[in-house]
Amino acid sequence: MRFQVIGDPVLHSKSPVIHGAMLAALGLDIPYAAHTVRRGTLSQYLAWARDNGITGFNATMPHKEDLIPLLDGVDPLAQSIGAVNTVCLREGRWIGFNTDGGGAVAALRGSLGIDPGSMTVTLLGAGGAAKAVALALAQAGAERVWVCNRTLERAEELCAHDPRGRLAPEGFGGDALRRRAEQSQLLVNCTNLGMEGCGQFGDFSFLDALPEGAGVFDLIYHPAETELLAYARRRGLPTLNGLPMLVNQAVLALEHFLDRPLDRKTMAETAAAALKQN
Repeated sequence: MRFQVIGDPVLHSKSPVIHGAMLAALGLDIPYAAHTVRRGTLSQYLAWARDNGITGFNATMPHKEDLIPLLDGVDPLAQSIGAVNTVCLREGRWIGFNTDGGGAVAALRGSLGIDPGSMTVTLLGAGGAAKAVALALAQAGAERVWVCNRTLERAEELCAHDPRGRLAPEGFGGDALRRRAEQSQLLVNCTNLGMEGCGQFGDFSFLDALPEGAGVFDLIYHPAETELLAYARRRGLPTLNGLPMLVNQAVLALEHFLDRPLDRKTMAETAAAALKQN
């Protein structure tokens, strides 16, 4: 039994630290390592992994969507999202799951003290992570999630995946963001704006429209405080970066790998402590 995280690039991944700490805390001597897999070579990797004792792996960019047609089965939630980040070998079959959304909701509840139930949320972006988080927020009971994206058609496509009708598309212009922010108790950034090496928001004034006490959650964790979070913090708003989501989605992934429930709170605390030391 061996676990891995695959991607390209992937050697920077914090997953080996997180999973290594959790496995050690459980008293399990199971290796977990990062493994570079180039785009277009997933079929070869799956065959190699089966032959080399890999029984579970996490997937990051650029493989989350490309894996789906290659797997033997996909969890219904992951199928609706159109992306997997956790794959397990079950009775000789590769089965895919997506723990991003569940990890985001757990992070909000555990680290920010926010339960999205009955909330109105402004969510920025319409990519794979945005879809996972938006659907998880709707499933957790959010009253309305405004999915704001530069290409409105992509936001509309994302919202069509919610059978509850709680997701609604919106543009990414300043007026649209301010209009939705003033109605929201939570704002979530699922774009790469603010990530090192990527672009930046041209204007943060939409954060001024958020009500007092509204939470601001940025899925980015490198840098630890994006300019979006710094602006929100100066406004006195509670903020959260992407590390707690990374930790919580890893806990859910490990449950899939081991095929049993874990003490999620203890595992999350163990992983978070390992990250601080690393």
